[in-house]
Amino acid sequence: MCGIFGVYNHKDTAKLTFLGLHALQHRGQEAVGIAVSDGYEIKVAHSEGLVMNAFNEKQLDKDLKGSFAIGHVRYSTSGKSNPSNIQPFVAHYFAGSFAVAHNGNLVNEREIREELEKEGAIFHTTSDTEVFIHLIARAGKNPPSINVRLHPNDEEFLPLLFSSLEKVKGAYSLLILRENQLIAVRDIFGFRPLVLGKNKSGSLFLASETCALDIVDAEYLRDIKPGEVLVIDSVGMRSYFPLGFTEKSQKCIFEYVYFSRPDSKIFGDWVYSIRKEMGKNLAREKPIDADVVVPVLDSGLLAAKGYSEESGIPLEIGLIRNHYIGRSFIQPIQEIRDLSVKLKLNPVRQVIEGKRVILIDDSLVRGTTAKKIVNMLRYAGAKEIHFLISSPPVISPCYYGIDTPTKEELIASKKSIEEIKNEIGVDTLHYLSLEGMINAANVHRQKGFCTACFTEEYPIL
Repeated sequence: MCGIFGVYNHKDTAKLTFLGLHALQHRGQEAVGIAVSDGYEIKVAHSEGLVMNAFNEKQLDKDLKGSFAIGHVRYSTSGKSNPSNIQPFVAHYFAGSFAVAHNGNLVNEREIREELEKEGAIFHTTSDTEVFIHLIARAGKNPPSINVRLHPNDEEFLPLLFSSLEKVKGAYSLLILRENQLIAVRDIFGFRPLVLGKNKSGSLFLASETCALDIVDAEYLRDIKPGEVLVIDSVGMRSYFPLGFTEKSQKCIFEYVYFSRPDSKIFGDWVYSIRKEMGKNLAREKPIDADVVVPVLDSGLLAAKGYSEESGIPLEIGLIRNHYIGRSFIQPIQEIRDLSVKLKLNPVRQVIEGKRVILIDDSLVRGTTAKKIVNMLRYAGAKEIHFLISSPPVISPCYYGIDTPTKEELIASKKSIEEIKNEIGVDTLHYLSLEGMINAANVHRQKGFCTACFTEEYPIL
């Protein structure tokens, strides 16, 4: 759950990267970093916290001057949350320098790390992204078995990159910055999104989501394809597929359920319309006789809108969210720990009191927050509470770049729907079926979504 952004050929590249990362802030609030090249040298700046608090005018105008850049907002999935793990990482090797920003997670990182350490490698971070750097740096000793005809500009670095890609397994959308090149890489299964855009002056942009293109006035061109390595430099753009193709793409369906912004287009379709369709499918599968549909803001809003439109039951904002509390909010001292949800959400008694309420959220993970929300609605006078979830039960952790709890912490992995209903205190509890979720996401009948968190069927382990 990280966000990456890249710019090629713009005089204000650091400022545009700053804006692009701000648009991707929902993908990570722990830390932010920007690496910039002026054609000769790569400079990098890192900071913990939010994008808007990370850099000052001097850093963006002078310290990070250059025409090419990559940036990263971090939500830790592999590696602890500490300053040494803030990306992009910059490395120096025999032919120059490069910086790497990574969204995803490698499932064989531990084995590779142990092997490299036995060979003498010294790691400076606990992030799996550093594995790429060591593999690239050592690839000269082990040329790749991949036989791809390369452009002369790519003959030096790409064999090293290809060699590293042969060894890693898992989810990765990568941006790599060299002194005079910007490279985008997406794993062969296409787990995590990565898009390409262009502005009117010809500058090129790469981003996790199209909402980051919008903020810099860039037009969406296309998705980076699964397995693609896209090189951008003064010669132009060219693509390689060093690992070949697979017809079994595994796009993360949870990007549609929760992670991506609703104004983004990812995997070729709009998040907004898919979330609404999930709500409509929920209404078709689970019709409820009630007075009002109330979303858990913000992530449940569009599913609630779809449910309302399909069922004819009016949608009301029965919970008000405090937007000054981020997704990664740390609960305060023990004495007020149980009040933490009230810092985020507060019920509107006028909407709730005496009503039969359909409460809609995108997913149910641990169940602790849901229980507190239900208690608030009861206190506000709700007559009935029917809790509907616009995705199936989450029964398995994700190993491909989402920081989900362990299996033991997932409420649906150990309890039946009836037991969950009783624990959180609702009159009824319903989930969208797996088929209903996939059908909503398959706008163009595209195949190949990763649903491992709902099914325990992992594409790679």
